[in-house]
Amino acid sequence: MTTPPPAVSGVAVPPGGPIRVAVVGLGWAGREIWLPRLAAHPAFEVTALVDPQPAVRDTARDTHAVPFAYADVDDLPVGAADLVVVAVPNHLHAAVAARLLRRGVPVFLEKPVCLSAAEATLLADAERAGGAVLLAGSAARWRADVRALADAAAGLGPIRHVDVAWVRARGVPDAGGWFTRRDLSGGGALVDLGWHLLDTVLPLLGPATRITHAVGSVSADFVNDAAAHAVWRDPAAAADTSRVGGAPAAGPVGAPRGDVEDTARGFLLTADGASVAVHACWASHEALDRTTITVQGVAGTATLRCTFGFSPNREPTPVLTRTRDGETVTLPLPAEPIGAEYDRQLDALPDLLTAPASRGAAVAEAHRTIDIIERIYRTARPTEPEREHALAGQRDR
Repeated sequence: MTTPPPAVSGVAVPPGGPIRVAVVGLGWAGREIWLPRLAAHPAFEVTALVDPQPAVRDTARDTHAVPFAYADVDDLPVGAADLVVVAVPNHLHAAVAARLLRRGVPVFLEKPVCLSAAEATLLADAERAGGAVLLAGSAARWRADVRALADAAAGLGPIRHVDVAWVRARGVPDAGGWFTRRDLSGGGALVDLGWHLLDTVLPLLGPATRITHAVGSVSADFVNDAAAHAVWRDPAAAADTSRVGGAPAAGPVGAPRGDVEDTARGFLLTADGASVAVHACWASHEALDRTTITVQGVAGTATLRCTFGFSPNREPTPVLTRTRDGETVTLPLPAEPIGAEYDRQLDALPDLLTAPASRGAAVAEAHRTIDIIERIYRTARPTEPEREHALAGQRDR
């Protein structure tokens, strides 16, 4: 796991001047996470925006004084940007990034990098064909507390088991929108939160560790419950005092029903005998949104308790503990503001853009991650022929 550089305040402008960046996709992630940070960062200059909605792109252009805005990525002139940040809906990630890569334009792609092994192959082919590098969003591993956990885990000897969970009290995103439609999102909590969890766990296991088995289950008890919506993604909903507990009392009339899971559980086995339990959950009966990672090694156990993401309903302070021979100690953690991990990614981008080792690295990691996700989904939600076979077997009993 790469050691995060210092936060943005210590970053200098690259020798050749700021990196010109275009932001493609002005949904919540593009508008709230990436655009403000890029506009404030000394190493970058936002030169263009791309979004199909005129009002959205015009507002963002005026707010951040961006000189150009376009409706489609194909309208982006050749040479207009040194890097394109792609934050479109999930089902467009691979296709939009591949179009840019084939034009020779470097791309920073929001997670999930892809929704299938076939899309990962598409990205690999595009990266080779265009000669431009693909970089991937990986916020969790840039957190200071996750880095401290990795350091603690390195002193525990061979890893036997990792237990990782991101469980929200209420946090179904974009309810009624593309996030809860499988054809547009590729999945629910597993693709969304689970990608972050796997992005944290897999480096702990080692880049060469092979996952031999992956099984899991999914459920959807909260995805269409208006009280379980992530109101921090909707300022109007969060500010509406008529909504009990900060959540809407009822969903919008006629809103489409979501068909993705709000909860996923997976169990992985590695070739060398280690195991991993993964729990990704958009909504639950818990009081706080919480992320926990426990690493069990031969020489002890390390546990990080914190909250990933931007939810205000979070653990007050991250806590890292180590247990050996019946004694548990609390390890020191640096204080950092919410979202600092995204600033650290931007700090690292100038060097990653030019590093030879970056070529192909993001696609290789994405191949590994999506393979695990696809295998969990295959066991959790059988295909129609598999369902028919199972039903026939039940009828024959």
